[in-house]
Amino acid sequence: MTTETNSGSCCGTGSCGSGATVDVQGVGVTTVYKVSGMTCGHCEGAVSQEISALDGVTAVTAVAKTGEVTVNSAAPLDEEAVRAAVDEAGYELVGQA
Repeated sequence: MTTETNSGSCCGTGSCGSGATVDVQGVGVTTVYKVSGMTCGHCEGAVSQEISALDGVTAVTAVAKTGEVTVNSAAPLDEEAVRAAVDEAGYELVGQA
């Protein structure tokens, strides 16, 4: 079994995520995309919802502040399908980060 330890904090205060161990066995493919136009949590939700609807997607994390969308999938995704999903949400896929 493979594990990954997160010694940092996602919220900057050390109150969450500190020392958490995550089982990463069998995760599949993780791809990070750059998306322009996201400015808030609503934007993140809209992009995440559209990408999550693609076949094979197991998790999506969008971060408006960085413009990055991390997608976990069972197999590599067709970039044009991801682009269409992002377009449907009202944003622009810049490409892979």
